[in-house]
Amino acid sequence: MSPRRRPVAAPAARCLVLAAAGALALPALAQRTPPASAAGPGIYTCIDDQGRRLTSDRPIPACTHKEQRILNRDGSLKGVLPPTLTAEERAAKEARERAAAEARAAQADAVRRDRNLMNRFPDQAAHDKARHAALDTVRLAIRASELRLEALSLDRKPLLDEAEFYVGKPLPAALKAQLDANDAAVAAQRSAMHTQEAEVERINRLYDAELAHLQKLWAGAPAGSIGSVAVAPGRGGRPRE
Repeated sequence: MSPRRRPVAAPAARCLVLAAAGALALPALAQRTPPASAAGPGIYTCIDDQGRRLTSDRPIPACTHKEQRILNRDGSLKGVLPPTLTAEERAAKEARERAAAEARAAQADAVRRDRNLMNRFPDQAAHDKARHAALDTVRLAIRASELRLEALSLDRKPLLDEAEFYVGKPLPAALKAQLDANDAAVAAQRSAMHTQEAEVERINRLYDAELAHLQKLWAGAPAGSIGSVAVAPGRGGRPRE
């Protein structure tokens, strides 16, 4: 009887298992190993607080608060290492950047407004014409209120004449209602006239301030260099630039 052979399948199977395990481990190993370009050496350089240029093959502790340039071996720029800031320093830096952005936006807006103003009013004659047009609108409203008051006064006269027949007696309800309505209409028109007269003053203050601003621009002041036009508060008037 010939000797019994030992099976060879088990060692082969173990080899296959090990090979599979190695294949599965390769992606994980690749993920943990940085690419050659990132892991490659770099030369860090900066100028410290004493004005000395420092160079190292790793980040320089004396320049953590400064920007450090990272160079390739041939001296070309590989990257920049920004300064390391504390939370307070980062907050202060962001606040400064916001303030600077707001200042730039405000300055650009002031330049735009001044240029629009000068385009609209190249000289005082153009500005005076716009002032008169704005005032004419309000003065027409005042004149309309005056005419309405005259008409109400004419309407009131026959009512008063009729009321003389009832001296010492209660007025008829209809007559009393007509007199009360007349009184209310007169009060409303007088209130409207008061508002319109205040608007005339406001428009004049607006155009006076604008004219003073324009005179500086006409004299050669750069756009955006003399602040904004001081406008008195109030209602109505022409739209601002």
